[in-house]
Amino acid sequence: MKYVTGMSGTKETAVARPSAVPAESGTRARVARLILEHGPITAAALGERLGLTPAAVRRHLDALLADGMIEPRTARPRGQRGRGRPAKLFAITDAGRSAFEHAYDGLAGSALRFLAERVGEEAVAEFAREQVAGLVGRLRSEMDGVPADQRVRVLAEALSADGYAASASKAALGGEQLCQHHCPVAHVAAEFPQLCEAETEAFAQILGTPVQRLATIAHGDGVCTTHVSPPRHRTIDESSKETGR
Repeated sequence: MKYVTGMSGTKETAVARPSAVPAESGTRARVARLILEHGPITAAALGERLGLTPAAVRRHLDALLADGMIEPRTARPRGQRGRGRPAKLFAITDAGRSAFEHAYDGLAGSALRFLAERVGEEAVAEFAREQVAGLVGRLRSEMDGVPADQRVRVLAEALSADGYAASASKAALGGEQLCQHHCPVAHVAAEFPQLCEAETEAFAQILGTPVQRLATIAHGDGVCTTHVSPPRHRTIDESSKETGR
């Protein structure tokens, strides 16, 4: 979580580990990051976004596959498809995601362990809530002027700006789905679930509607997925109470 970064409360910038990023670090790192942020994605889509020839894309993909940074997947068919082969998609692996870890990851884990041992687990939870308070304060008032059906999109954009590569989409069974394709502190959150819990609480406060965390990168899932319930319509009785009638 970019807002769960420095112990001083300031934001820090993500840095890729030089040893983790393959040789042709410039373009190849861009390919890896694009897969991280928008994957699973096809080779053709990568070429279009980066302005690379099919041969160049294939060279970088082969190198990333060999290094274990990405893995191939087969696209699930939607509706009636032609006789052609199913599209091959490329997704980031745990090793690839680790290449974009924050340099302070180990320090943050040590600090939270120290806090838990000396003060207690509740202190870790309080710390986590304090860190996401900035996001809540920044967006909660802004959401007052955003239509209910656009709020998840606005939150996704804010999270993307903080390094989460987030997206919003309609959920099949109603409501919306908020996906975060990257978590800068996944390894720390795996040890301290209070970070994910505080973030989930923050989403509910910002959106003004119940949310449910369905999957997290910290627990081994490929994407952090949060289901957002449809905005609750106020009843006549609730409106009367607010107006004092």
